Amino acid sequence: MTVTGLQLQEYLAGLDYPVSREDLFRWAQENGASTVLLQMVQALPAEQFESPDELAAALTTLS
Repeated sequence: MTVTGLQLQEYLAGLDYPVSREDLFRWAQENGASTVLLQMVQALPAEQFESPDELAAALTTLS
């Protein structure tokens, strides 16, 4: 199962940047993210993301 760009936008809407991977995981979990998305967040290489574009780029390299 893959995560679509629309699903990413849905789960990440309203995030304040910069955001840490830990805060991102918590945010996704609290907003009902799928197990696949939560696993993707845990697998992110960076500890912190400065912008939505930086985060989106990191997530797309994992899918």
